[in-house]
Amino acid sequence: MNIGQASKQSGISTKMIRYYEQIGLLETVNRSNSGYRLYSEDDIDDLCFLRHSRDLGFSSKQMKELLYLRKNTNRQSADVKQLTQEHIETLNQKIAQLQEMVDSLQNSFDHCAGDDNAECAILEDLGQSK
Repeated sequence: MNIGQASKQSGISTKMIRYYEQIGLLETVNRSNSGYRLYSEDDIDDLCFLRHSRDLGFSSKQMKELLYLRKNTNRQSADVKQLTQEHIETLNQKIAQLQEMVDSLQNSFDHCAGDDNAECAILEDLGQSK
């Protein structure tokens, strides 16, 4: 199938598919005599795997490693679990940072009168250096 069909089946844009090939995340696919990319069902499976990995927030480097582990029949599940544990820890750190941001904004929001006066706790808090 061509790149447009691969895009539809995998849910990944053609631009992203080309990018994944360019950075070596996706193996270079066969081409027709006229130069069009030809994708196999295995390629589509890889693209779907990458899309799901990306949706879960894995980096390109992590996705490459996961794809390698997926294809390596001699892998150990401990390797996959370790990579996933590291990703979970990173996500939890990001969640904590986002929660701090929400708490700070909520505090400013709660102290803003939101009336016709020019004074605004939100702008005052944003102007403070920490």
